Amino acid sequence: MKRSVLTRYRVMAYVTGVLLVLLTFGMIGKYLLDVGGAADFTQVVSIAHGWLYVLYLIFAFDLGSKLKWPVKKQIWVLLAGTVPLAAFFVERRISRELESAAAADAPATAGA
Repeated sequence: MKRSVLTRYRVMAYVTGVLLVLLTFGMIGKYLLDVGGAADFTQVVSIAHGWLYVLYLIFAFDLGSKLKWPVKKQIWVLLAGTVPLAAFFVERRISRELESAAAADAPATAGA
């Protein structure tokens, strides 16, 4: 697997996660705190999150299919972009898992 596949997934996980957190704060401001301008903010952020979540789905599916993940794991990763903060935790877990697998597959180097 190319490293760029993981990098694309990681970038989109962070972007999706940040937008979802911003959207959550915007909704709290709009509905609970009655903040002026929150409606416009949430409209812009929700549209951006929606379109970028589609890219996240594509990149996450691409990563999972190249790694031949089981369906349950694939769905778990795909849904992480819909729960505030989940994308950050899932991305970190997947990255650590792949980095440790890559380190295990790397040939040992001889020390001097």
